[in-house]
Amino acid sequence: MTTIRSFNLNVPDETLADIRQRVIDFPWHEMPDDGGWEYGANLDYMKEFCDYWVSEFDWRKQEQRINSFSHFVAPVEDIDIHYIHEKGSGPAPMPLIISHGWPGSIVEFLNIIEPLAHPERFGGDPQDSFDVIAPSLPGFGFSGRPARPIGPRKIAGLFAHLMSDVLGYDGYLAQGGDWGGGISGWMGFDAAPACKAVHLNIMQVRHPDGPQTPEEVAWEQRFIQEQEMEEGYRTQQGTKPQTLSYAMMDSPVGIAAWLIEKFNSWSDTEGDDIESVHSKDVMLTNIMVYIVTRTFNTASWIYYGRREEGGRIMHSNGRRIEVPTACALFPAELLAWPPRSYVERLFNVQHWTEMPRGGHFAAMEQPQLLIDDIRAFARTLR
Repeated sequence: MTTIRSFNLNVPDETLADIRQRVIDFPWHEMPDDGGWEYGANLDYMKEFCDYWVSEFDWRKQEQRINSFSHFVAPVEDIDIHYIHEKGSGPAPMPLIISHGWPGSIVEFLNIIEPLAHPERFGGDPQDSFDVIAPSLPGFGFSGRPARPIGPRKIAGLFAHLMSDVLGYDGYLAQGGDWGGGISGWMGFDAAPACKAVHLNIMQVRHPDGPQTPEEVAWEQRFIQEQEMEEGYRTQQGTKPQTLSYAMMDSPVGIAAWLIEKFNSWSDTEGDDIESVHSKDVMLTNIMVYIVTRTFNTASWIYYGRREEGGRIMHSNGRRIEVPTACALFPAELLAWPPRSYVERLFNVQHWTEMPRGGHFAAMEQPQLLIDDIRAFARTLR
């Protein structure tokens, strides 16, 4: 029998003091004279951000908010998997596993867990409630690490085991963006019929036969051009993650810069005003999860693991994911969605929503739009 133990976050004071001192002592350097965000994390903003970090940020307040949910850890195939488990209201809450990505964490979901589990607290219908399970990916945050890098398909198997064998659910809906989208898709493929449906706010996988129509060819060409300036971190983390780790594990400012750059360029911001979407407190809470758990290194391994699994290509022997699938298209998504014709060769698309605003971090940027779309899709399944 699997032993499930409760989990409570309580970072030692000396750890927080050490992080704060490292930020204070960071040896600031230069950036090009014409630099804004074009060369990476903006130097002026990073100085402002770190000044707030050491003078105003209240980790204990954020820690208390994280601990307001019920946390657990369970061994799944010899890896300790941490997860939030918020049981829903109403007569028949639907089990829902929501999976985060990189450079995120369970912090991404702090604004959507309660409304999904308890809609009546927000003026909604308890008939729409979910049992929400929000795990930390292996190697991320509060979960244990694998012995070596693993990719999204392997993680999908672990999460399917968590849902069916550890938590005992006969059926569930899987939702995700970023890596969580890839993981959720593979759950729909490998773990059906227990995984009854999938809701995605990203399209990670690619068809082995490639684009088939002029519209699809044009999308692929645009996608390649758009990704040219975003490939650096993927290449590093997918080939030599260990080398990067030696710099990052000793530098809270380095980790912050590496992550903040993505939150700026991948979000639906007003120009380069990152705080038009993300507050310093939210970004710092997410960053601190990587730092206090010392998981920047192991969190990067998933890129290496995906490369070993075959990259973006969905190697499925010509079969598509047949469970009902919902697609939520946020306009500023980093990975531009293919035409629906392409997606339908990979998924059984039953629900397709083109959102009016929002980017890569949907649960953080536009939580209500995402919640409403998950609920609307789930109503077709109940």
